[in-house]
Amino acid sequence: MTTARRLLTESDLSPDPLVVAPALLGTVLESETPDGVVGVRLVEVEAYRGLDDPASHSYRGRTPRNEVMWGPAGRLYVYFIYGMHFCANVVCLTDGVPGAVLLRAGEVVEGLELARARRPSSRSDNELAKGPARLTGVLGLERGHNGVDLTDPASPVRLLAGDPVPAGSIRTGPRVGVATAIEVPWRYWVAGSPAVTTYRRGTKRRGRTPPARPQTR
Repeated sequence: MTTARRLLTESDLSPDPLVVAPALLGTVLESETPDGVVGVRLVEVEAYRGLDDPASHSYRGRTPRNEVMWGPAGRLYVYFIYGMHFCANVVCLTDGVPGAVLLRAGEVVEGLELARARRPSSRSDNELAKGPARLTGVLGLERGHNGVDLTDPASPVRLLAGDPVPAGSIRTGPRVGVATAIEVPWRYWVAGSPAVTTYRRGTKRRGRTPPARPQTR
């Protein structure tokens, strides 16, 4: 490990996604590959619950694709989207209860030159990890990282504590690009960060809206 930050534990990540999501702001996701280490300070995330969240991958039950989302907490859930991009999530809750937090955007705080090399089309450093696909790209995350334990010191991908974000600097709003449950304010971001993505409203479909409170375990 290349930093002195505290490694997050499974107990840190086992509460409801609505609790974990804002707590992840300011933490650092660190990825180590043969090319080197890149660390990204998280500045935007989205909470996804389970069987009561129509926008969640686990809403319709357990499948080979979403298996990791069912726990245990602290695993990295990586999936392929649009036939071209990977997205990364931190799994929450207890083993067998699905829930995760999508990592939407971050600021590169370690391995800047490697991050630039991985995203040569970025117009500025603020755009290197601005969006879930860019974030996975600068970290070198792909399908083989699905299921890795972010709480293991020997893991190639680790989630580390950072400087806490003051509550007054955290904003909430609707999730980006979802087609169901589009009104719930389960996206969280750091106010003023230039790496936060632009909000895009999804296409509304029928579907019940999940309760806006953490589920009990």
